[in-house]
Amino acid sequence: MHVIVGLGNPGAEYKGTRHNIGFEVIDALAKFLHVDLMSRDSDYLIGTTSYKETTIALVKPLTYMNNSGLVVHKVIERYSIGSRNLFVIVDDFHLPFGTIRIREKGSDGGHNGLFSIIEQLRTTEFPRLRCGIANKAIPINATEMKEFVLSPFEKENRKALRRLIKQARDAALIVATNGLKTAMNRFNGLAL
Repeated sequence: MHVIVGLGNPGAEYKGTRHNIGFEVIDALAKFLHVDLMSRDSDYLIGTTSYKETTIALVKPLTYMNNSGLVVHKVIERYSIGSRNLFVIVDDFHLPFGTIRIREKGSDGGHNGLFSIIEQLRTTEFPRLRCGIANKAIPINATEMKEFVLSPFEKENRKALRRLIKQARDAALIVATNGLKTAMNRFNGLAL
């Protein structure tokens, strides 16, 4: 089994924001795979399916970004999987908008959701996909950065955003069915 987790914040006020791109990729996967996401313990939404002889679980934590690790820990224990069968999708303000980067392990890179997961799992060794959300006017201080990641994408970026979400969706499916290395070779460095 492969568990694909998209990070974001629940609630209408966060819908469509840069920080919620992980949720949007999970929604795209659910639509593509014809999976209904159901509430589990009010902490997360989950849907499971079989795709190309692989069981895939799609997960959206509802504990807010900074507590995402609580759900991830709960899910991998529930399904008795190791962290290598986990695949986490997040936003990344260090990457140019439209870029994705797949890694097999690494630090949190300043991302609070990844920090929470690392803290709960006590390891940095789990695969992740970072979706670039940076633009030319990336803020420097913490207050402006928070405002930036919690703001919606500009209208002129919506078409590119749809391509980014589709690319991340396809990458996640390749990871689950063909392996991490295949996905890294195919998608890392690819521009929209």
